[in-house]
Amino acid sequence: MAGVIPEAFLDLFQKKAFAHLATLMPDGTPQVTPVWCEFENDHVVVNSAKGRRKDKNMRERPSVSLSIQDPDNPYRYLEVRGKVVEVTEDGASKQLDRLAKKYLGLDNYPYHQPGDVRVIYRIRPERITSMSN
Repeated sequence: MAGVIPEAFLDLFQKKAFAHLATLMPDGTPQVTPVWCEFENDHVVVNSAKGRRKDKNMRERPSVSLSIQDPDNPYRYLEVRGKVVEVTEDGASKQLDRLAKKYLGLDNYPYHQPGDVRVIYRIRPERITSMSN
């Protein structure tokens, strides 16, 4: 059953709020990476490069968790536990440019590496925790 992100916390996806994405390593231990994110069609959406550790982890073990801390109030946060339900390269470079606009104020992502293949991961929320002070 999908979780619903409270409307009062959707603004975190409009801010320059980094998410800390936890994935599972082959031995079951967690691996955490700060990522840019957005919310689209009831899914949390992140972007990475094919072949990176988080890419391999999400493809092999789609259960993930991420927390987003409000940059304006560090005591306000959202945690989303869910499943990666789609992995696609389609539109990934365009989505990364959109995230670069949000997080860097630039029209195009400036840190492309030769040979990088960008990938979009759509995460279906299953359990939501939020805190606001």
